[in-house]
Parts: sequence; C-alpha cells; structure tokens
Amino acid sequence: MLAPLRTARPVVLALPRGGVPVGYEIARALGADLDVLLVRKIGAPGQPELGLGAVVDGRHPHRVLNQHVLQAVQPDAAYLERETRQQLAELERRRHLYQGDEPPVAVQGRTVIVVDDGIATGGTMKAALAGVSREAPARLILAVPVAAAEILAELALWVDEIVCLEAATTFGSVGNYYADFTQTTDAEVIRLLADARREKSAA
Repeated sequence: MLAPLRTARPVVLALPRGGVPVGYEIARALGADLDVLLVRKIGAPGQPELGLGAVVDGRHPHRVLNQHVLQAVQPDAAYLERETRQQLAELERRRHLYQGDEPPVAVQGRTVIVVDDGIATGGTMKAALAGVSREAPARLILAVPVAAAEILAELALWVDEIVCLEAATTFGSVGNYYADFTQTTDAEVIRLLADARREKSAA
C-alpha cells in the first residue's frame, strides 16, 4: 500500500521501540531513510500518567502541550519547565543510545511516513504528529498495521494521509493482533537502525 511512495524519496520515522521493526521493513521496501521519532510524556503533578503534553524529538526538539489538561490541572510554570527539561534530557539520552552521534534525519520539504506497530489510544501519536508538523514536511503520512478506528478519525486531522491495514471498531490492545508480540529490545532497535543506514549507503 505504500509502494507508490518509493519515487517520493520518503523519510520513515518510527516510534521506538515497537515501531522500529515495522519502520525498518517499510524503509527497506521503499529505499527510504529510517530514523526514530522519540516522544516523552510530561506527567501532571502527582499523576504521572495524566499527560500535560509531551516533548518530541527532531532537529529542534520541542514541547507540545495539551491545553485542555493544562486548564484542568493548572500546574505552576516552574513545575512545567522542570518536567520539560527532564524529559528533553531523557530524549537526548535515548537518541544517543539508539543513534550514537548520528544527527536526526532532516524532514523539511520531504514526504514523511510516521510508523508504529499499532495505535490504541493515540495520545503519544498525536504529540508525535504535532511535533513532525512543526518541522515543515512536504507531506505527512501515518502508517500502521492496526489501530482503533475512532482514534484514526481523530489523527486524520494531523496528517495528509493514513495507511492502516486494519481499523478495528472494537479494539482491545495492539498485542491482540500479533501472533508474536515479544517486546522489542533496545539492542534490536540499535541493530535495525544500523542495518538501515548501512543498506541505504550501499544502495
């Protein structure tokens, strides 16, 4: 379904860890650049699972805030800045772990395919797409094997196109759609990214 994009010289951005094996196969099939798209939630005071927003990786990492949650929680500015700095530091640590000194792939003016292994609630993906949009891609495409249909309808507002093999009205969890949903390790992410760079340079 993504084959027509081969001529567009796309960039594939995969959400680690589970999105990387999917993104690797897509990048390999399209002869595309592969990079990770790192997102870290900014938790509310005393409620770390409640997202005030997120920090998103890229050439210019930045913060995406959820205004509805901010209005409800009303955290003080010092807390928000402290949490943002902490999550940006974690982004930097993870990027160095996965990519070493390799800089993020530039996406401005290019066709960008954002990939994960599936989408259940869409919170992280919304932040990811908002972050990539700010990098001014020429075209932004979301590609996932499976997702909750109602979430795809919301995410459609952030992208030019969605490619999803199975949009389920009754979803459950992403793992239900895989025969083998063994968790992807950091070591596997590192290996796949290195393989993708090597194959691209040899092409």
